[in-house]
Amino acid sequence: MGLTAEQIKQSIDALALQDKGFADALAHSGYPEPRIRDRGYTTLLRTIVGQQVSVAAAASVWNKLEAMLGEGCPAEALIARDFDELRSCGLSRQKQGYARSLAELILSGALPLDALPEDDEEAISYLTQVKGIGRWSAEIYLLFAEGRADIWPAGDLAVQEGVKRILALKTRPDEKKARKLAKKWSPHRGAAAIFTWHVYSTGFEAI
Repeated sequence: MGLTAEQIKQSIDALALQDKGFADALAHSGYPEPRIRDRGYTTLLRTIVGQQVSVAAAASVWNKLEAMLGEGCPAEALIARDFDELRSCGLSRQKQGYARSLAELILSGALPLDALPEDDEEAISYLTQVKGIGRWSAEIYLLFAEGRADIWPAGDLAVQEGVKRILALKTRPDEKKARKLAKKWSPHRGAAAIFTWHVYSTGFEAI
């Protein structure tokens, strides 16, 4: 499971003592809600389904898939369906390839998700074996499903925008700069990422 509300609060409090930008943003926006997902195949499959589409569109596709395949879209049920059946749920050819890759790795036992390396970078490399799971998707999984406290998805545009607002930057930092700026926030970068999304959604702007 992901970081708890108490873990997030402790980390944000520590960052607020360290950085005035966090203190100001916290005073305006308050603490973020936890973002918790179940460990395992279903969460990774949902990540694939949700890539490059809106939250509403992803939810619509997922609901149709579950109606066809059953709760959690079991790997064996997904593999048994053909292209047109999955397409009717809104799953593109590319995403079908990704989903089948994941399902096959799970069914063959080649990707035991209960055996992730403890080192975060090694765990990211492990997860990106799956076709369609890039660094961002792996980081989101490790943060939301595994509760890794120092994960920093710097490639996320909302994270970058949140950093811009918290630090009162003139422009949104790119991924490389966002990683560099956040080094000083270790070991609290997971909570910092959740906070950046929260700050972005609440409309905070540093003065």
